[in-house]
Amino acid sequence: MKTALILTGLIVCAAAPAAAQTWRQSQPPYAAYPGGAPAAIADQHRYETERLRNQAQANAALARQQALESRIERQRIEAARQIAAPPAAAARPLYSAEQERALREGAAERRARTAQGVGQIDAWLDRPN
Repeated sequence: MKTALILTGLIVCAAAPAAAQTWRQSQPPYAAYPGGAPAAIADQHRYETERLRNQAQANAALARQQALESRIERQRIEAARQIAAPPAAAARPLYSAEQERALREGAAERRARTAQGVGQIDAWLDRPN
């Protein structure tokens, strides 16, 4: 009899952990939240919306900052690219009439030589094939 009682006790002890693993006290989710599940879900949506709004504002601020930096950098590059105007040519000294005529004739002679060389090139390019 004593053996049967011990055997029954062992069986109950062996079955107790298995039962403890499968039996749970079911508690609805958000049971501890004031207002229950609907209020908890609404708060989660509100928090997520606020997080997304903050993220969008941060992204917009970053975009504005980068646009401003780009504009400043473009202006800096354009300012560095501008070349100073060449200095005005020095005033030519006044020459006598004979010197002026010699300068004009020299310039005319140079233009004629240049036209002759170009004429030879044009004639060669226009040659019949």
